[in-house]
Amino acid sequence: MRLNKYIASCGVCSRREADRLIEENRVTVNGAVAACGTQVEDGDTVCLDGKEIKLKDEKIVLAYYKPVGVVCTENDVHAERTVIEDLGYKERVTYAGRLDKDSEGLLIMSNDGELINSMMRAANMHEKEYEVTVDKDITDEFLNEMFSGVFLRELNVKTRRCKVRKMGKRSFDIILTQGLNRQIRRMCSELGYEVVKLKRVRVMTVKLGDYNLKPGEYAELSDDAKKLLYDKAGVK
Repeated sequence: MRLNKYIASCGVCSRREADRLIEENRVTVNGAVAACGTQVEDGDTVCLDGKEIKLKDEKIVLAYYKPVGVVCTENDVHAERTVIEDLGYKERVTYAGRLDKDSEGLLIMSNDGELINSMMRAANMHEKEYEVTVDKDITDEFLNEMFSGVFLRELNVKTRRCKVRKMGKRSFDIILTQGLNRQIRRMCSELGYEVVKLKRVRVMTVKLGDYNLKPGEYAELSDDAKKLLYDKAGVK
C-alpha cells in the first residue's frame, strides 16, 4: 500500500494532507524518514512525529455541529480552539471538508481516510447544502448570478452552477458541488453582499437536522446512515 493511502486509512488525514506530512519529513517507516511514493508492507512500523500509527478496524463516522469560532485544523498554535479540541472524541478522527472560523454547522468526522478522500475530491461532485443570511435584501438578479456561477477574482476561477433558492428577504439556501476557499462568502462579496450568518445543514446524505444537535455536540451515524454515505461516496 502506498504510504499516503496507509496514513489516510489510519484516520490521520486525507491523502493530500498525508503527502504534505511526508514532504515535511514527519513520517518514518521502520525508523527511516519516508519519501513520497514509499510502499508499506505488512509488519512495517509507520510513525508520525515519532508516534506509531496503525490501520483502524472499526470505521467511525460522526456528525458534528461545529460552532462559530472553532477552527478547522488539527494543530495550530494560533487557534483559540480547534475542532479536535472541541469535539473531544476518544479516538483520533479528522474532518471531511472545512468550515471557516466564522461559519457553523455540519462536519463529517471520521477515522476512515478513504471515505474522507472520496468526499473531498472535487471531481466527485458531492453536494453540500448551506443556509445563508446576508446584509441586504436579496434580488432575483442576485439569485440568478449565484445559480449561473460567479467569477472569483481572488481565485481567478468561475464557480460551478449550483442550486439556490430564496428563504426570506435576506436569507437563501444554496447547494454546492465544489469547495473553494470561503466560496459562498467570496461569491456574495463579488455581487456586493456580505454574509452575516452561514450554516452548513447537509453533507451528501447526512442532514444536520436529523440529529437534533446543538453547537459543539456530535452523534455517531447509524449503520444505515453510514452505509448510505459509503454507497454515495463509492467507498466499500
